[in-house]
Amino acid sequence: MIWLTWRQLRASAAMLAAVLVILAIVLALTGPDLASRYSAGITACTQDNTCNRFYDRFFGGHEFSFMAVSLVVLLLPALVGLFWGAPLITRELEAGTHLLVWNQSITRARWLAIKLGLTGLTAVAAAGLCGLMVTWWSDPLDKSASESLALMAPLVFGARGIAPMGYAAFAFVLGITVGMLVRRTLPAMALTLAVFAAIQLAMPLLVRPHLMPPVTSTFELGQTNVDGMGMNRDQGGAVEIHLRSAVPGHAGAWVLSGSLVDRSGRTLGSGGGGEVAVPVSTTSGPCAPSGSPFMDACMAEINRLGYRQKATYHPLERFWPFQWIETGIYALLTLGLTWLSFWWIRRRLS
Repeated sequence: MIWLTWRQLRASAAMLAAVLVILAIVLALTGPDLASRYSAGITACTQDNTCNRFYDRFFGGHEFSFMAVSLVVLLLPALVGLFWGAPLITRELEAGTHLLVWNQSITRARWLAIKLGLTGLTAVAAAGLCGLMVTWWSDPLDKSASESLALMAPLVFGARGIAPMGYAAFAFVLGITVGMLVRRTLPAMALTLAVFAAIQLAMPLLVRPHLMPPVTSTFELGQTNVDGMGMNRDQGGAVEIHLRSAVPGHAGAWVLSGSLVDRSGRTLGSGGGGEVAVPVSTTSGPCAPSGSPFMDACMAEINRLGYRQKATYHPLERFWPFQWIETGIYALLTLGLTWLSFWWIRRRLS
C-alpha cells in the first residue's frame, strides 16, 4: 500500500522537489551577497545617521524579489490543498478503485492513514523547508522593510518561520475531508480553496491580534510616528498631522490601532494613515509658517502642549511566540479534520 501510494505521488513530488531545488540554489547564490551589502550599508549609515535613507534604497532595490519569494511561500499551502489534498481521495471515489483496495485485506483506516501520512508529511516538509529558506534569505530585507511589510505585518508573517508548515498540513487535510464529503474532484477543489482562503483571511483579522494581550502605550510625536505636517485652514489654521502606523522604540511592531490624544487623554482622531487636526496657533509661535525649521519646532511645541500618540500594538519580539501559537492552532484544526476523516470513512463512506 505504501508503494502504491508513492507511485501515485512521485510525479507531483518530483515536480515540487525540482521547484524547491531551483529556489534553494537561487537563494543560496544571492543570500550571502545580500547580507554582506546590508551589513556594509548599516556600518556606513550609522556614522552619519542616514540609515532611514539606506533602508529605503536597499529595500527598494530588492522589493520585487522580496514580494516574489514571499508569494511562493504563501501560495504553496494553498496549492497543496488544491492539487494534493482535494483530489487524493476524491479521484478514487469517483473511479471506484477504493472498493478494490478495501477488498484486498486493506482496512479503510489503514488505507487512509497511509495516504494521509506519506503525502501529508511530504507536503508539510516541503512547506517548512520553503518557509525557512525564505526566512533566512529575506532577513536583511525584513530588517529594512517599511512598517507595512515588516515581519509582524499580516502579509509577511504567513510567509516566514514555521507557520507555512501548519498552513500546509491544514490545507492538505482540509482537501481530504472536503473530498470525502463532496465526492467530486472539481467541486472539492473549489470548496477547499474557498474555505482555506476564508480561514487565511480570518486568522490575521480576527484571531492573531488576540493570541497575546496587545500593548497600549502613549508616545511623543517624532519622525518615527509622524509622516508629515501641514496647515489646515478649514479648522481655524490648526496644524494637520499625518500619523504613521509605527511606534518609537519598537521598530517592526504590528500596530493594531493608533490615535492622537491631548493632555487629558481625549482622542482627537485616529492614526494609521489618517490626518489629525491639532488646535495649535499657526499665526505666531513655533507652528507659524515662517518658523524654521517648521516641522521640528512645531512638533516640539505640540509635544510640550501634551499631545501624544496612543497606540495599541504587538512588538516585534512576539514574532516567534506568535509563530508557535498559530502553528499550534492549525495543528489542532488539522487533528480535528483528521479525526473527522477517519470517522467518516468508517461510518458513512461506502
